[in-house]
Amino acid sequence: MRWDFIADILPRLFKASILTLELTIAGISIGIVIGLIASLMRISGIKVLSAVAKAYVDFFRGTPLLVQIAIIHYALPVIFNYTPVAIVSGVIALGINSGAYVAEIFRAGIQSIDKGQMEAARSLGMTWGQAMRYIILPQAFKVSIPPLGNEFIALLKDSSLVSIIAVEELMTTGRLIMGRYPLVAEIWFSVALIYLILTSTIAILVNFVERRLQIGDSGQRSV
Repeated sequence: MRWDFIADILPRLFKASILTLELTIAGISIGIVIGLIASLMRISGIKVLSAVAKAYVDFFRGTPLLVQIAIIHYALPVIFNYTPVAIVSGVIALGINSGAYVAEIFRAGIQSIDKGQMEAARSLGMTWGQAMRYIILPQAFKVSIPPLGNEFIALLKDSSLVSIIAVEELMTTGRLIMGRYPLVAEIWFSVALIYLILTSTIAILVNFVERRLQIGDSGQRSV
């Protein structure tokens, strides 16, 4: 193992990991917005909205992310006649894909809340939207923190797939380095180590947030 070579390439890999993290944060942010909207459509009781949301979730959960990236970056520009930007295509693909999984996370979180709370809120004169915003969603979000953390970690690892459209994130950078220096073990173990550092850090942060929310709930109940 060439430790001197690993020391030389780590700064470049860490720099690329920043783009990987940025892609993931942008993707999960888009996914949370889309997922929340899709989950509310699924439980709205309006058949058309529910069917549209279900079709979206089924398609993006049932097809490989790699294919979705190719469609967004290669197929859609041909259909709509525009010039794609690789990093934009990557973010959109990650966001839309994540939204399908986040939608199911939020739907499960909302459905885990006692239905009596919605009925009580409505009896107090709240609209469905107000009850969702002020009563149901805050509780559902707390319940959804652990699976959202898992989705963040999964998306971070899946972000390596944008390497097929030449976005120079961590995976692509590893391939570029290997093109010049064919030290396979040193390069890919270094890449794997950085992914492990990133995912472990996210897991620690998610556990911290979850504990803080639990402490907050305990404090409110004791008052």
